[in-house]
Formats: sequence, structure tokens, C-alpha cells
Amino acid sequence: MPSNLCRFAGCTLTGALSVTTHVRDAITVVHGPQGCTHHNFSLLHATSLDNDRLTLPPLVSTGLSETDVIFGGEGALERTLDEVIARNPRAVFVLSTCVVDTIGDDVGMVCGSRTGVPVIVVPTAGFLGGSFQAGVNNALNALAGLAEPTGGNGRVNIIGEKNLEYEVDENFTEVSRLLALLDLPVNIRFVHDLATDRIASLGAARLNVLRDPSLIPVGEFLRERFGTPFVPAYPVGISGSIGFLDAVASACGIDSCHAVDSERALQQETINDFADLAGAGVSFAPLPPDPEGNRAAQDIAQALRLDVTSSGRPVPVPVTPPIGITGVRRLLHRWRRVLHA
Repeated sequence: MPSNLCRFAGCTLTGALSVTTHVRDAITVVHGPQGCTHHNFSLLHATSLDNDRLTLPPLVSTGLSETDVIFGGEGALERTLDEVIARNPRAVFVLSTCVVDTIGDDVGMVCGSRTGVPVIVVPTAGFLGGSFQAGVNNALNALAGLAEPTGGNGRVNIIGEKNLEYEVDENFTEVSRLLALLDLPVNIRFVHDLATDRIASLGAARLNVLRDPSLIPVGEFLRERFGTPFVPAYPVGISGSIGFLDAVASACGIDSCHAVDSERALQQETINDFADLAGAGVSFAPLPPDPEGNRAAQDIAQALRLDVTSSGRPVPVPVTPPIGITGVRRLLHRWRRVLHA
């Protein structure tokens, strides 16, 4: 049986589309059969609705036919690019599919012949071992080509948000709150609901904060290109926030003492707010496959002096771990509803 059915596993093309479709004034061209575009459009549209975003993913398919597969699809790509560029987008992203790589279309050559608008190729044919995360990383690295090294602005970039997770905006708000404790404003969300021209400031930030360690190759790429250091992950659970503040402060060469003291006070306030749960018997069934999520649940239970046993009341543990103390509070509200039901 498949070991991982979550929305962050699977097709390389889907991973890249979760990035490129969040550049709101650009168009993404999927070079391949119509079905590759259709099922991804459905997924992205449904996820947007779940997150109260009433926008349609800006996707266009080259619609390769059987004839194109036999004789080559470069002509279909040329015609599609002409039609798309005529709409005057600020950028065009061209994502290849497994079929295209199999037949050997020279996507780079076709796209390189276009002028007047950036046409950026994102390699996304995953049949040779690619993954959803590889698509995300490839897209972020490709889109970084829209930026040039520039003078610093003292701000922080948020890199590689999981645009398919339900809590994407809540998690961003929590990370922004922690950065504000250190007087560090956010520069850009690379890439979430972003205009093309904002990408130009990517290299001006003093620090990049990665969504999780799977993005370390992107962090290293951006550090090599722009000289920007990075913090490898969002803060997870109760203990993660303090470590996050210390890591950000160290990378930026600033003092974290005041921010840490403020955060410890908020954490204690949260524990006090849920003191009614102390001593309750709980179980985590089923635990998510993510070890970090398991540790976060155990840490929360220990902080509230919950009795974790196999016979305890089952409480929900999310597939993606809670981010910061705000994520912990959301989870504890769910636990309270279960325990007091």
C-alpha cells in the first residue's frame, strides 16, 4: 500500500504549480496533454476555495495530441506561447511534463526565442524520480532568476510556504509575529500571492526563513546567489519558538533576550489558559507519520501535565505539526472540545 497519501507527496508538476500559480499577474503554461493541466487545476481550485480564495489558477495547456507526441510538440508550445504573451502577463512560466521529456522537446530553445516578457522554464517531469517537493524547489530556484543581487533592506523573506496546507496564512501570521518581537519586518512571501515585480527584491533581504528543512537546497541556492543566510524551518510546538527566536537573532547579529522573555511569558499564559485539562488521560491515535509532529504533541502534553496512555481519550494530532504557540493554542482548543464533550 502507498506509505504517504498526503497532499505534499506525489507529482513534480503539482509541486511546481503550487508555487507558480501564486504569482498573481503571471500565467503558467503546462506543456503536455490536457489531462495534466485539468486534474491539477481541479486540485488547486479546490484548495483555494478551502482557504477562502475565490481565484482561478492561471493555467494554460499546450494540449498535446497524439500527432504531437509522435512528431514533436514544439510547434504546439510555440503557438500557445504566442497566444499567452498576447494577453500581456508580467511573466510566463513553462512547466514540462513527463510526456514532453520522453519525446525530447527542446523547451528551453522555444522559450528562449521569446522576447518582451520573461518566459521561465521550470523542469517538472518527475518520471525519472522527481517528487512534489522537487517541483517546489525547482520552481522557487527558477523564479529566483527574476531577481538580481541588490542592496539590503533589513527585512526577512519567507521562503517556500506550503500553499496547499489549510493553515498557510495562520502559520505566516505566527512567524511574522515572532519576527516582529525582534523588530524584523517581512520582505516578501516567496511565493504566496505575490506580484511578479515584487520578486525583484528577493535578494535585498537580510535573512531567509524556510518553511521546513526540505527547502534547504533552495536556501543554499539563494545564499550562493544573493549571499543571504537562512533559518531552516518554522518553529514547531511550544519549545520551537524560543529556538527560532535565538536562531533568527544569531543570523541577524541582534540580541534576542527581550523577545525570548516576551515569548516565554506568552507560553506560560497559554499553559495557564488550558489548566483545566491538567491530569486528563489522553491518547494520540493515530499518530501522524511525522516524527516532529509526534514530539510536538508529546511536549504539549507534558507542559499541561496530561496523562498519555493507550487507554486515554483519543485527541487529534494534525498531519503537519502546530507552528509556534498560536498553532499550539488552536490544537489545544480542539483537545478541549474532545475532553469536555
